[in-house]
Amino acid sequence: MRTVTLTHVFAHPVAQKYLKRSGLAHAINAAYHAYHLALRHGVNVDLATKAALLHDIGHYTWYKNGRWDYEQYRQNDIHAIKGAERAHKLLIRLGEHPQNAKEIALAILLHTDSYLPEGEWKRTPLQAIVKWADEADEEPGGRHHYRTISDDLAWKKIRQLDELVSRQQAKGRLGDIV
Repeated sequence: MRTVTLTHVFAHPVAQKYLKRSGLAHAINAAYHAYHLALRHGVNVDLATKAALLHDIGHYTWYKNGRWDYEQYRQNDIHAIKGAERAHKLLIRLGEHPQNAKEIALAILLHTDSYLPEGEWKRTPLQAIVKWADEADEEPGGRHHYRTISDDLAWKKIRQLDELVSRQQAKGRLGDIV
């Protein structure tokens, strides 16, 4: 049974703060990509959309002389680590089952290779979906983090995506959900 919806997550002040800081339009687009990818690959759409929505909430803004410094970000950022921790804490507070919160947090932790040591990483299907969803919406130089969306349109898209996930739940197609 799905007890925490995307709407619950999106409405929380912590999510609002960090989603807006890291790029709300990108987060919502990534969640939609994750929904479609999860359906195609037989992955739990509820967990995939939540993880994709929250995947960048650990971002710190790297500025130098008042301007965004993409190279400094690429060299020093560990946003996936901080984001995994923030997402886990948020989801537990909202009442998400601890195992689901852990799976979502791990997918966020491994959605990028930017801070990982060189080498091949074996991702679970959920972790791969979140990585692919993020990559599907990326723009050169991190510009995807600066696209804008109105609050009204953001809420509309979140509610629509929540409805799509609920329909999959009604069909019994959420996969492994605790």
